[in-house]
Amino acid sequence: MNCEKHIKITGYSNVSWKDAIVKSIAEASCTLKNLSGITVLNQRATIKGNKIEEYLVDLDLSFFIDCEKKSENEEQDNM
Repeated sequence: MNCEKHIKITGYSNVSWKDAIVKSIAEASCTLKNLSGITVLNQRATIKGNKIEEYLVDLDLSFFIDCEKKSENEEQDNM
């Protein structure tokens, strides 16, 4: 059986919303394994001097939980 977990993160970029999304996925994949999808929840920006200074995105990241690894660890704990 597959299970998915969801977390919400906020990504930042000085270039674009797309760049903020791409960088956020790359950063999250360093510590989260089995990434399976994203939902863009919100896009916003900060403005300075009539120009966009920073692009921000709120993302819902989903990833599969490794149930086999969990059951292996439980077996080792029971020994």
